[in-house]
Amino acid sequence: MGSKTKTTEAPALRRELKARHLTMIAIGGSIGTGLFVASGATISQAGPGGALFSYILIGLMVYFLMTSLGELAAYMPVSGSFATYGQNYVEEGFGFALGWNYWYNWAVTIAVDLVAAQLVMGWWFPDTPGWIWSALFLCVIFLLNYISVRGFGEAEYWFSLIKVATVIIFIIVGVAMIIGIFKGVEPVGWSNWTTGDAPFAGGFAAMIGVAMIVGFSFQGN
Repeated sequence: MGSKTKTTEAPALRRELKARHLTMIAIGGSIGTGLFVASGATISQAGPGGALFSYILIGLMVYFLMTSLGELAAYMPVSGSFATYGQNYVEEGFGFALGWNYWYNWAVTIAVDLVAAQLVMGWWFPDTPGWIWSALFLCVIFLLNYISVRGFGEAEYWFSLIKVATVIIFIIVGVAMIIGIFKGVEPVGWSNWTTGDAPFAGGFAAMIGVAMIVGFSFQGN
């Protein structure tokens, strides 16, 4: 009798994320929680002009950072991303620190997002304990990361689409309020740029101070 041989092969990974998933995740990932919950704080502390300057400054910094990272990724396409780049082109300790700081950044971000969800839901349901909302959304985050890659990509696609649509709606409503399209509402115009110490409330120090809040608006880049 001939001997039967069994060949065991490791299951191959399958690419489940589609182009639309990756595109919307990239767009939605560049919009941080701070854009929704902290924009008012930046205007309150630095004025409309100071907030605009801070957003432009941090936006330019993020733009140059991402273009540089894109060049490195095209030259050296590895899975380790900027931690590997720092290790190869600067020093091993630098790459080690980058990798762990990035992990710590996202560990803290999850906690911050849970607190933000608690604050937002508390506006509609003030009598509900905040920890319930944090626990609920933590379970949602866990389930989204537990399901299949395709399910995760589909959920991220629709959540990112909602986020982008919300930003567009906010812009349209804001422009409408400035112009005065809504009936019975006085047009805001440029009045907020001349109220009190505006447009640069708090001076240069306030603009630098809100830079951290503005950076939170770009969380995900």
